[in-house]
Amino acid sequence: MVGVTADFAAVVLAGGRARRLGGVDKVLLPVGGRSLLQRTLDVLRGAVPLVVVGPQREVDAPVHWTGEEPPGGGPLAGVRAGLQLVPEGSALVAVLAADHPHLTEATVPRLRAAVLAAPRAGGAVLVDAAGERQWLLGVWRADRLRAAMPEQVRDRPVRGTFAALDPVEVAPVGAEPADVDTPEDLLRARNRA
Repeated sequence: MVGVTADFAAVVLAGGRARRLGGVDKVLLPVGGRSLLQRTLDVLRGAVPLVVVGPQREVDAPVHWTGEEPPGGGPLAGVRAGLQLVPEGSALVAVLAADHPHLTEATVPRLRAAVLAAPRAGGAVLVDAAGERQWLLGVWRADRLRAAMPEQVRDRPVRGTFAALDPVEVAPVGAEPADVDTPEDLLRARNRA
C-alpha cells in the first residue's frame, strides 16, 4: 500500500482491449487536445493516491501504476488491484473508467458531497439521462467497498458488488456519463469538446 494517507483517493481503470475501436489504446485517443486518460486524471486533482490500473503511459499527473490480477480479468479485477494501493485510512475512493471525456472538475466533488450527505450509503454513482447507474463513475466509502469485494473477481460484473453498497444516485450534468466505445462515440465526443 502507498504510504500517504488522505481522506480521498482515486482508482482509474485504463485497461481493456477496445475491440470496437479496432484494438487501439483507447485511453490515449485525443479529445479536445488531451487524451481520454489525461482528461480523467485532470478531474481527480487532489486525490491521494491517484492509482491507474493499466499499462504505464506518459501522463501529466503523479500516479501509481498497477495491473489487475489476473491480467485481462475485467473491471472488477481492476478495481481490486487499484484498492490494494489505497491506504486503509482513506475514507472515500473515486472509481472512474478512463473513457468518459466529459467529466468536469465539478463531477467528483458532487459525487463526494452526495455520499457524505447520506451516511447509510456505501457510495454515490452517476446515472445517465435514462436513469441507468454508471458503475464506473462513482465515489465509494473505501472500507465498505473493500468489504464487498468478492473472493473471485475474474470476469465478474462490477454491478453486483457496487449495487450491494446501496449507492446514492447523482443526476448528470450535460454529457458527463457519455463514454467512448465506438468510432461514432469518439466523433461525438470530439464534436462536444
